[in-house]
Amino acid sequence: TVEAEPIATDTKEVEQPAATESSADEVAPEHSYRSELTNEWIDEDLKDQRPIAVMVDNERTALPHFGTADADVVYEIMNSTLNDRITRFMVVVKDWEKIEQLGSIRSARPTNFMLAAEWNAVLCHDGGPYFINDWVAKDYSANFSFNNGKATEFTEYITYDTYTNSQKGKTYDGLKQRFANSKYTTTYNDYYQGPHFKFADGEVTFDDRSDAISATTIELPFKHNGSTLKYNEETGTYDYYEYGSAHKDADSNAQLTFENVILQDTTFAELGEGYLIYNAIDSGRSGYYITQGKAIEVTWTKSSENAITHYYDAKTGEIQINTGKTYISLIPSDGWSSLVIK
Repeated sequence: TVEAEPIATDTKEVEQPAATESSADEVAPEHSYRSELTNEWIDEDLKDQRPIAVMVDNERTALPHFGTADADVVYEIMNSTLNDRITRFMVVVKDWEKIEQLGSIRSARPTNFMLAAEWNAVLCHDGGPYFINDWVAKDYSANFSFNNGKATEFTEYITYDTYTNSQKGKTYDGLKQRFANSKYTTTYNDYYQGPHFKFADGEVTFDDRSDAISATTIELPFKHNGSTLKYNEETGTYDYYEYGSAHKDADSNAQLTFENVILQDTTFAELGEGYLIYNAIDSGRSGYYITQGKAIEVTWTKSSENAITHYYDAKTGEIQINTGKTYISLIPSDGWSSLVIK
């Protein structure tokens, strides 16, 4: 991949999106701080803990998912150019010690190593094609490969403590044991670049923006999954649907839902046999930031393999987003025109 130069940004003071209900004077709950992933109040003991990024199988056979409703950030990206461009989730979780069961998990692709590194996260997966070998060896990379093979396909999960697969009669180490037996720290290391997002002091709305478009339904161009986000006016969030049904967590029956939606027009290169790598390093490409039933056009830039992706609004500079969970999709450029926002 070719490293792109960072996009030039204007350093002068710029107009910011409308924000209401300022939280500047809000008193922090005892022993808590605002999460750098969601801006929600969480236990201050987690402040320096690095996240994990877990590969989750998104084939119909792998449903229902366990634990995905507890993710802070969910990426959905095309996993293969075959099978009607089936997608796979990569879910980013800050408080991974509370995980009882997350998955089922599946293999990683080169793109996932670049995305996980943006968060200084440890990528958790079940192996992958040989294309990932060079990415595993990167200095910034951290990953736990469970390598339990096809015998546990659709039945393999991430847990905090030791996990017994009752269907296969096997016991596997959880995250606690994996970290203890690895070279990785559980806290942020020298590759951590600071918070990924800029959160607004209040609620971002685009009601006063003439260039904002209605975004109550978002149909992603992923034919196999039929991935769709629908705005829920009661909760002010975007509910996720696939295969024609609401995505509900198998543990809690909670709907997978997001305060923020970010879509990136991204080119990709085929590696053979359906495998691909997104050209996630790029500058000034198109995208959308969607929240509170409205969408605005943005551009995005990622300057190097482990650099944070930044999103820019032509009117306000780098975007500020709402407190809460975020959905991000890298949409293949040759399918960008098929994206429906209405």
